[in-house]
Amino acid sequence: MSGRAPYGLVAVTCAVIMVVLGTLVPGEGPAGPDQLAAKWVERAFGGDPGLLRLLVLPTEAYVLIPVAAVAAALCLIGRRRLEAALTVVGPLVAILGNTWVLKPLFGRWKTTYLAYPSGHTVALVAVLTVLVLLARPGVATAVISVVGAVVLAGVTIGMIGLGYHYLTDVVGGTLFAVATVCAAWSSLSWAERRREPVPSDG
Repeated sequence: MSGRAPYGLVAVTCAVIMVVLGTLVPGEGPAGPDQLAAKWVERAFGGDPGLLRLLVLPTEAYVLIPVAAVAAALCLIGRRRLEAALTVVGPLVAILGNTWVLKPLFGRWKTTYLAYPSGHTVALVAVLTVLVLLARPGVATAVISVVGAVVLAGVTIGMIGLGYHYLTDVVGGTLFAVATVCAAWSSLSWAERRREPVPSDG
């Protein structure tokens, strides 16, 4: 990984779309796409709550924390300190920012809790985005991206089917997680370059 571009641009683009979507969704109740998604999930998976709970499993802390810890350990073993910092800073900032800033700011309620953006989604996608950024360009990046997309699709179905979140909550969480991790990587890279010694002309 090198440089701030295009990570800074990706971060800004995702953040803008997330904010626009957040202003469009109703404070309570589903939006039009949410209703369509809920009806489809109910028809396809409504009779199997066990499967829905299994689909949501990758968002749990006891799954994500070990994954992030292993990634950080491998980075440290390989003396990739900047990447190791990203595995901690990216997801942590995303989760805290979502919980303490975005959810109260948008104020979208689902029953008794704030729902937009989805915290489960933010945690999952933040870790997945870190893994994509850490992977060497080529097959590894493609495999992680495809597997991550499949996992996210399953999580989306599970959370909608169990009534945890609306579709737009998941989309907003995905956008914010990608924006935060890309912004974190851009900032860490910039700070690292600032610390590099300037070559002497003498």
